[in-house]
Amino acid sequence: MRNLVSTAATMALLLGAGVAVSAAPNASHAQIGIGISVNFAPPALPVYVQPPIPAVGYIWTPGFWSWDAGAQDYYWVPGTWVQPPTVGVLWTPGYWGWNNGVYAFNQGYWGPTIGFYGGINYGFGYTGIGYAGGYWQGGQLFYNTSVNNIGGVRITNVYNRTVINNVTNVSFNGPGGARARPTAAELAAARERHIPPTADQQRQVQVARTIPANHASINHGKPVVAATARPGVVKGPGVVPARSAPVFNRPANAAPAKVGPAAAARTPPARPAAVKPAARPEANADRAGASERGTMAPAPTRTPETRKAAGEGMRPAAERPAREAAPASAAARPARPETARPAPRPAAARPAPKPEDRAAKPKPEEKDRPQ
Repeated sequence: MRNLVSTAATMALLLGAGVAVSAAPNASHAQIGIGISVNFAPPALPVYVQPPIPAVGYIWTPGFWSWDAGAQDYYWVPGTWVQPPTVGVLWTPGYWGWNNGVYAFNQGYWGPTIGFYGGINYGFGYTGIGYAGGYWQGGQLFYNTSVNNIGGVRITNVYNRTVINNVTNVSFNGPGGARARPTAAELAAARERHIPPTADQQRQVQVARTIPANHASINHGKPVVAATARPGVVKGPGVVPARSAPVFNRPANAAPAKVGPAAAARTPPARPAAVKPAARPEANADRAGASERGTMAPAPTRTPETRKAAGEGMRPAAERPAREAAPASAAARPARPETARPAPRPAAARPAPKPEDRAAKPKPEEKDRPQ
């Protein structure tokens, strides 16, 4: 599969859609692709809820499928609220377009007029042509509350205008997708001066690439992070998952995705679990059933009689503290010094009997011996 498309191929894609570009296009004046093409179409657009606007002055930029060349896989870039680079500009979303057997991505841009974005209905005011979510007037941005989630933010420049939204979920322009052609106004917008995506938008793309569950080979078209309230913040309040999406099945002729190893390289290793000291044998025997339920059962009351009946004695030598460990045999056991016990008084301490007294008194053996 060829991932990088030449500038000529990208220009041919735009020309096929009716967008006029020069032979040496200037990125600030024409909607030129970022040099990526894939030989199979991206997944359909997922359905998700727009998070509330974080503050006045932000503009909604819809989510889209991007391509991870290292992982050989599509991944979802969440929609998010961003601040425009200057007053008076609106966002023209990027889109995938088919041309001569490949799908090439055309980068979005900021400009005074909404240009051609493939006829893709991204929702929230991006119906496939123009932008129905707001407009600039007198240096102020006015919001259409029918397609923008204002939430609890106090905004005075608001209006309510119904927008007909024909949801199709298609994510590309070409056979099997949107078949829109650029209008005269969109062709004129392509010749205006453009501003590339802001640093916040680029960070949103980079962060999305590091989320394994946002890759199509893992989520099958339903990303875990579909939209965020602020760019680059993919955890906490304001992070919205996809509600539903058509199931995406990777084509059989597509090269295998490499999301697993790529994601492992970006994800910090898990901290190893602490090694707990071995429990006493009797505790394991009594609480084995409770450990399966995640709780510890109270140990039964023990008496000398029950311990004797169960054949329990002292703890095994292997579990005794080091100072209590004893040798295996009695012969190897060191003898305690004699000074540890009080010695008997020496016989010399008693007065010896006189000879005559010893002779006068018969020996006990002779006294008790029968005659």
